[in-house]
Amino acid sequence: MKTDPKALPPYFNIDPDSALVQLGDPATTEGFGAIARACAAGRQDLESRGLEEGEARHLRMFSTWEITRYLIPVAVGHFRRVLKQNPDLPQGRSETEGGAKWFTLDEVLRLRAHFSEAGSKAKNYRPYRPAGQPAKMVAVANFKGGVGKTSTAAHLAMSAALDGYRVLVIDLDSQGSMTSIFGGKVADEWQTVFPLMARHYARYLQGENQRRLDRGEAPQPLDDTLSDALEVRSEQLIQKTHWPNIDLIGAQLNLYWAEFQIPVWRMQGRGWKLWDALTDTLEADGVLDQYDVIFLDTPPALGYLTINGLAAADILLVPLGASFLEFDSTGRFFDMLHSTFGSIEEAENMAARALGREGLAFQWDAVRAVVTRYDGAQQAELAALMQAYLGPTLSPHRQDFTALIGQAGEQVQGIYEADYRDFNRETYVRGRETFDATYAAFKQLLVGAWRRDELARQEAAE
Repeated sequence: MKTDPKALPPYFNIDPDSALVQLGDPATTEGFGAIARACAAGRQDLESRGLEEGEARHLRMFSTWEITRYLIPVAVGHFRRVLKQNPDLPQGRSETEGGAKWFTLDEVLRLRAHFSEAGSKAKNYRPYRPAGQPAKMVAVANFKGGVGKTSTAAHLAMSAALDGYRVLVIDLDSQGSMTSIFGGKVADEWQTVFPLMARHYARYLQGENQRRLDRGEAPQPLDDTLSDALEVRSEQLIQKTHWPNIDLIGAQLNLYWAEFQIPVWRMQGRGWKLWDALTDTLEADGVLDQYDVIFLDTPPALGYLTINGLAAADILLVPLGASFLEFDSTGRFFDMLHSTFGSIEEAENMAARALGREGLAFQWDAVRAVVTRYDGAQQAELAALMQAYLGPTLSPHRQDFTALIGQAGEQVQGIYEADYRDFNRETYVRGRETFDATYAAFKQLLVGAWRRDELARQEAAE
């Protein structure tokens, strides 16, 4: 299919009300069970058919062609006229006499702000973000490795940043792949989310100790780890990256210690709501007001860190390949989500009913499975069958694998970091298209979810 060179990328001009219509109802814990059952039915069908680091990172510059094609929806001629009429705006720089002008992303963001203020009001130079709403948290998860989980999260973060959103990436995987992509430096677990989890438990323990004292009982002492964690704030852990509007809380191998420590705390404090640790701490530190979108890259396992990421998330994305094994594994993943969150709800609600309190019900704005590394020539039949069983849970967009993706991956960078001059331009455009479409599908969810919240807030105020 030939691409219209004048057509805007699909993430421009997404209508919030249309996005809301396509968003669907909020997802629930019971919904995971339905998805798992759909995967199980599809798995049986498939079986019956026999289908079985050194220097600091620097972000490249962006040309006038890229800016007007992908970042700011204006004609090249108009873009140049605006720069000429406003000498105080970034003017770019040329590598050769009379050559193309190149701009840093910081400069692109300044130019976008100018066009937003002075340009046509019919164009959305800045992405939709309703005032007064907190950041949306997005978990990318699957307990099968090699499905493109980290790559998908990284590219969505970069897409959102290029679109103008303020992005925070939180690496919950002790393998630290996301941290490497964004050039993060993490010395030990105290520079990861671990102290935030410890702080949450320490606060719980302080509350319990006060209740013990009120009953005349001896308090439980806080060890050095918990005492130290009480002094840690999220801003101390957040690193700047080579992207001006992407920040990072990184990970490294010692973060895996949390998987052993958290159950010990839970045994000591049965009333501690460990699944709220990340959400509560980020909210208390004002992080949800500092960013627009927060991406959570989870480990390829349903451990305590993954549970925290999933419980914190407003949107859950589950990457998988169009293969029997990955479809089978993903069905089991949803089955585990159903069991895990259902068990938490059941236990909490038994206590809530006994005390006459409101029960716990986990809820997500949207849950979508996303086919990655798609080869239409080989996997079309299987992908269509998966779509038939999963319906709207499976995003209709399938992320193709192109030469550009392979080459960028070999260099531990995202395709948006690759200089198009290193490729045939047609290869670059084609490679971008699949990730632009992935971002457009995600942004549809994001905009729809924000719009739903905005309308609910307006209705509550009336």
